[in-house]
Amino acid sequence: MNQHFIQAIHQFKSKNIAVIGDVMIDYYINGKVDRISPEAPVPIVHVANFENRIGGAANVALNITSLQAKCTLFSVIGNDVNGKNLISICKKNKINHQGLISSKSRRTTIKTRVIGNQHQLVRFDIEDTFDINSADENELVKRFIEASKKQKFDAVILEDYNKGVLTKNLISKIIDYCNQQQIPTLVDPKKNNFLAYKNCTLFKPNLKEIKESLGQDIIPEKSSLIKASTQLSTKLKHQITIITLAEKGIFYKQKNEINILPAHVRNIADVSGAGDTVISVLALGLATKLSLPNMVELSNLAGGLVCEMPGVVPISTKILLQELSK
Repeated sequence: MNQHFIQAIHQFKSKNIAVIGDVMIDYYINGKVDRISPEAPVPIVHVANFENRIGGAANVALNITSLQAKCTLFSVIGNDVNGKNLISICKKNKINHQGLISSKSRRTTIKTRVIGNQHQLVRFDIEDTFDINSADENELVKRFIEASKKQKFDAVILEDYNKGVLTKNLISKIIDYCNQQQIPTLVDPKKNNFLAYKNCTLFKPNLKEIKESLGQDIIPEKSSLIKASTQLSTKLKHQITIITLAEKGIFYKQKNEINILPAHVRNIADVSGAGDTVISVLALGLATKLSLPNMVELSNLAGGLVCEMPGVVPISTKILLQELSK
């Protein structure tokens, strides 16, 4: 079985994935705390270093390129310093950034985390969460269609963080176009547009998101999840349902192919970004035509591995192959 996975991973480098959605900068201020301020009951952080990482849909793109596949990122960012930094990090990590639109009507989202003694002390966000304007929306769709005509996309990921890039109109246009071109679409939804992703290929909410959107008490057991996923597929008409269950593993359903894969036992350091890793591996698994159980198993493994590392970090081919060789 492991040899089958290893062969698939080596095929990833021949795949080309498009990622569309909300992007952001994750900015870390790392330091040491050894006393409390005399001015207020707050810790004093002696700063050791600063670190810029890309997050949201950009972290999904980073996971794709870290697995040696090609990736083009489509989003709307601000015409500002943080937007320039984001483009610079994309270039460094071989992410095609031609689908990034710098808009004067928005700020680039930046989430700043202050870390003291390896624990997050505070986070503050600078962002705009209103929908992108019609001009930026039309330009984004145009760039995606033009890019897809020049290069074959093996799959498209719609990564929603409720920051306004994925409007209902844009979602409909992208999915309709992809269905016409027989390009599979994978969705990582959030609450605002949860039921807007009609006719997508694969829909991947977590348990909390599906509970909120269906307004039901859903428990992480097969019968409850089957009922919820059936209701969901009736509304969305999609083909594959994946529900991530945190420490309980991953549920999947496609027609009569239904199961829950338990999570691997891990020393959890940070769950941030695990969902980005899961959908990245699912997209590459779908592109390489892995069976549904196998692509879920591989994404489950990858998602667990990144939870052992602090901060939002991508999975890599090396780490995944090392784990499979054990």
